Amino acid sequence: MSPQRVAAVLGVGPGIGTAVARRFGREGFAVAVMARSAEALAAARAAAAETGGRSVAIQTDATDPASVATAFEHVRSELGPAEVLIYNAGAFHIAGILDIAPDLFEQSWKANCFGAFLAAQQVLSDMVQRRRGTIIFTGATASLRGSANFACLAVGKFGLRALAQSMAREFGPQGIHVAHVVIDGPVDTPRVRGLMPNRPVDTLLAPDEIAETYWQLHIQPASAWTHECDLRPSVEKF
Repeated sequence: MSPQRVAAVLGVGPGIGTAVARRFGREGFAVAVMARSAEALAAARAAAAETGGRSVAIQTDATDPASVATAFEHVRSELGPAEVLIYNAGAFHIAGILDIAPDLFEQSWKANCFGAFLAAQQVLSDMVQRRRGTIIFTGATASLRGSANFACLAVGKFGLRALAQSMAREFGPQGIHVAHVVIDGPVDTPRVRGLMPNRPVDTLLAPDEIAETYWQLHIQPASAWTHECDLRPSVEKF
């Protein structure tokens, strides 16, 4: 019997993370979902379980090295080594430079960038040994442009993009596909709908369609890998 293929999604919520868990579950993957919120974990695991595959839900603080290491030990023991890592954790705070407390700035950077480094370290050894694997980082408009009052987001997302580039150049020749996806616009989630109740649905990014892109990135042949792509609704200005 072939070993179970495993996808690990760190940073699940009602949007991209849950949709990705469901999409990879449909393809027969065992799915590990990780987040700090027990509620988010329950919903994401339920979505992954819709396909009848194996899944585990692990409370994880992406900014804490010990928490991340323990979570991936759990993944390996329960499901096996991850063939796919999706890093979707992040922090979003709108504030001017003079209004940002140092600890908030640090925590934002850790959630948006440092956690991705920690998670990648946990899966890369197994991927290199197998000479295959996919790592996808969820970026944002702020990955490319630091707007006023968005320093907390942009600094971490700029760093995430740099991490993705360095990793792709180091590990691509070893069979590891590293991709960075710029999510350029608001994602259709209950929270966003609550904040923008009058916004037409066609101006929001659909989580299931984002998840489809992530799946397509994973199955790309190595002769034509995408390292970076951007996703936005057709009506979004850019």
